[in-house]
Amino acid sequence: MVVRRTDGWPAGLGHRPNAERLDDGRLAAERGGATVLLLAIGLVLVLFGTFGAAIAAAGMAGQRAAVAADLSALAGAARALDGEAVACTSAVDIAGRNGGRLVGCRLDGLDVLVTVEVAFTPLPGLSRVAASTARAGPLRG
Repeated sequence: MVVRRTDGWPAGLGHRPNAERLDDGRLAAERGGATVLLLAIGLVLVLFGTFGAAIAAAGMAGQRAAVAADLSALAGAARALDGEAVACTSAVDIAGRNGGRLVGCRLDGLDVLVTVEVAFTPLPGLSRVAASTARAGPLRG
């Protein structure tokens, strides 16, 4: 008959290999659980922070695209009397100076309609584009 101890090991074999008892009765091999838990919580916080930053980057790119489109439309409208080519060239210049790329430009009477795209990278290895359209022209009463 084999007598079992309360820790599951047969009597007379001593403690588990490489296990030392601490003063409070716990085995030294059981230490470190809080460290693993703390690392897991830290990883979750880093992931939430990373995705929060990605969402903020997308919002900022949308705002940059809107500003670049508005300014490009205004610049094109200022040159609308000179023709579509001159107006769109002016819009391309302003869009580029604001970190955007003009993907559409047309003259509708004296109104200029532009579409600007701004590329951004919310996460490493992931590229996206935010687009915005704007219209500018003379005030009509």
